[in-house]
Amino acid sequence: MARVKVALPETFSVTVELPVRITDLNYGAHLGNDALVSLLHEARVQFLRHMELAEYNPATKEGMIMSDLAVEYKGEGFYGDVLRVQMAATDLHKYGFDVVYHIQTTEGRDIARAKTGMLCFDYNTRKLALLPEAAAARLVAP
Repeated sequence: MARVKVALPETFSVTVELPVRITDLNYGAHLGNDALVSLLHEARVQFLRHMELAEYNPATKEGMIMSDLAVEYKGEGFYGDVLRVQMAATDLHKYGFDVVYHIQTTEGRDIARAKTGMLCFDYNTRKLALLPEAAAARLVAP
């Protein structure tokens, strides 16, 4: 299988910082791949909140689902590291967009690059929904 390569955009619209917790470590005493995916979820929720969007709205039962995930590991993360997660929306289309992540420590060590495909979803009908124009405008705003 070919190696996964995640292309980074020229600019990022949101940056969050997340600590590596003791529970994020695996038996190798470094950040586990499962924990990184959980940290990406937290970062994405903060990204969407910044964009005035949500993965799920319980009042309308509308939201987003993840269609795919790609992670390109670049280095180890350790307990006590603070991860700087830079994010941008890319590849907008009629049903959704991608979120691209660049994960480094606050000291600048590369940890990973990732991409999640997000699709708008209507939980009432259990079908894809169109990406609202207002949401698309917020996602591409500088």
